[in-house]
Amino acid sequence: MGDRAKIRFGHLNLPDLPNPRPTALRRLAWELERRTSLVTVPEAIDLRATDADLFRYPLLVLAGDRSFAQPPEADALRLRRFLTYGGFLLIDSAEGRAGGGFDESVRHLLARVLPGDLPARVPDDHVLWKSFYVLRGAAGRLVAAPYLEAVERDRRLAVVYTQNDLLGALARDGFGRWEHDVIPGGEAQREQSFRFAVNIVMYALCLDYKTEQAHIDFILRTRRSRP
Repeated sequence: MGDRAKIRFGHLNLPDLPNPRPTALRRLAWELERRTSLVTVPEAIDLRATDADLFRYPLLVLAGDRSFAQPPEADALRLRRFLTYGGFLLIDSAEGRAGGGFDESVRHLLARVLPGDLPARVPDDHVLWKSFYVLRGAAGRLVAAPYLEAVERDRRLAVVYTQNDLLGALARDGFGRWEHDVIPGGEAQREQSFRFAVNIVMYALCLDYKTEQAHIDFILRTRRSRP
């Protein structure tokens, strides 16, 4: 079926907000093919909320390191439609601290796009933490906020928001060098960041299938069959 059958990230493009981690999604696409059964298109596509192709990309990413102007009302309404109809948005702050200008703009944007559905902390027992790897927290280039926030819509996480610069831990240049140091945990923390990113993608595509009884029974049968 060609590239249309492959997973391709959409980067949500806001006019005055440059992408601070332009190489990160390419690396994540490569890691997804290496670690999972997903087949990906390496290069992400820049999309505006008003683009006709928006609904062809189920997973959007918004990254930033500064405050930004709010998009027009038509854009906010289109994003609301995207998220309400099953789309998923990952928001990643590269500011290096919690509660900065990007954070303020993000919360204002979400209040317009999904009014009444405020971001809340993702509980420790949520299926997101076991959608592929079993994890205990939101890793990233640093630990600006020791928790993960999300907006829930119709019993699913429609928006996931991390302030730990997740994409900064994944970014790798054309020579194969990591673009940013990961602190304080170094390469072990970088690996946890990749696992966290994989979990987010798997959750966005499969939601809570790992909580289904059929899946649990299959795991138990597999364990019992081992010598």
